[in-house]
Amino acid sequence: MKIQSAIATLVLGAVLVSSPVFADNSQQTKMADCNKQAGDKKGDDRKAFMKTCLSAKPAAAAPMSQQDKMKACNTQATGKKGDDRKAFMKTCLSSAPAN
Repeated sequence: MKIQSAIATLVLGAVLVSSPVFADNSQQTKMADCNKQAGDKKGDDRKAFMKTCLSAKPAAAAPMSQQDKMKACNTQATGKKGDDRKAFMKTCLSSAPAN
């Protein structure tokens, strides 16, 4: 009986996470931010501002610093030793950041 309830919980969790309610959260956040920025604009001025604000793409993430890249590569290299680790680190540090 415990296994069935565990499976039911997993299935329910998967359904909730994949539901459109969670997908809309970023759009809702964007709407709230644009509303704050719109301030006391009214009528066509507000409508034009909201259209531009809501259609704007998010700013690109800043490139990863060398120190952050080193930390990420070290984490990925866990368990590697000697020449294998050295070769991995060389490749990892010279590749483009995974932002």
